[in-house]
Amino acid sequence: MNEKDVEQICRDSGALLTGHFQLRSGMHSDHFFQAALLLQYPDKAEQVCRFLAGKFAGMQIESVISPAVGGLIVGQEVARALGCRAIFADKEDGELILKRGFSIRPGEKVLVAEDVVTKGGRVQQTIDLVRAKGGEVVGVAVVVDRSGGNAAFDVPFFSALKLTLPTWDPAECALCKAGVPVDRPGSK
Repeated sequence: MNEKDVEQICRDSGALLTGHFQLRSGMHSDHFFQAALLLQYPDKAEQVCRFLAGKFAGMQIESVISPAVGGLIVGQEVARALGCRAIFADKEDGELILKRGFSIRPGEKVLVAEDVVTKGGRVQQTIDLVRAKGGEVVGVAVVVDRSGGNAAFDVPFFSALKLTLPTWDPAECALCKAGVPVDRPGSK
């Protein structure tokens, strides 16, 4: 499998959308990757996540952690492919925390998995959480990197697909100026 195969799987699942969107980052775009439309198909999710996991094979990963909610299925499938456990961080008062009895041992080798990265804020929060618990972050695995190469972490970072989709500050968005209604698909 390669990036072209991943892009075709995303297209086949209807996950690449066109319209006027507000991203979680607050930026606007005329394209959106709705990971849930890909991940609703277990066979497609497994294929893409197995491809992601392969990039981290041999790193003796003990756990995969994902920020809830978008990364849950990605984390589960990557962990399945790596043969380790999958946990997730809940958002509470704007921060990511471990709940539900999840814990991270000091020195535990942890891979962060997420569906989409635009600016990388949620992934960085997850990295910080793992480190605060004493874990060792060995990498970041993301289905789609739409940061345009701007998302950077101090650990190996791999995405199954890089999408260079235009984004604008809302004040500069031509679609807003034209009165086109904005959709917030990430919050649905």
